[in-house]
Amino acid sequence: MAYGKRETEGVATLTDIEALPEGVVGEIIDGTLYVHAQPRPGHMDILGGLFAELRGPFQYGRGGPGGWWIQVEPGIELDGSPEFIPDVAGWRKERIARLPATSWRLAPDWACEVLSPSTRGYDQRIKRPFYARIGIRHLWFVDVESRTLTVSELREGHWTELGVYGDDDVVRVPPFEEVELRLGELWPLVESSDAG
Repeated sequence: MAYGKRETEGVATLTDIEALPEGVVGEIIDGTLYVHAQPRPGHMDILGGLFAELRGPFQYGRGGPGGWWIQVEPGIELDGSPEFIPDVAGWRKERIARLPATSWRLAPDWACEVLSPSTRGYDQRIKRPFYARIGIRHLWFVDVESRTLTVSELREGHWTELGVYGDDDVVRVPPFEEVELRLGELWPLVESSDAG
């Protein structure tokens, strides 16, 4: 199942998401409900690996500077978009000192989307411009098929690509330059049809 718009009566609400069948993920962006299949194991393995690499040094200060909240698939509520979920996101603790009791109500400072065959178009055509509009400063795309990391930064309301890295590159990239990432360790060992 590729991503798609789901028709609703008027502006989409959380009730529309709750009515989705099992195995279908929904997000509301600018009042429109978008749906796609639940992520597969390769996608989830990359999320887990990236989360593990960043959370210790940047949330807990283990081998890094700390000062961040790093979350996997956080539910975020903003005006007109009561539910959207980056694959991984981070907030600087200087902006929000404590974890929220319910959903996040502040756009993250950094978001990362894992591109897969079923979500690539949605992440690039819908979420990327939406993230610019709400002021997310840093955006990463991890491409499962091409085994690349694309790093972008928001400058004057537009995305500026800072670099594309792949395979066995060892990188230090914004906003997490203090720690090296070994990209070769992120790529899961799965059949290509299972990466979505």
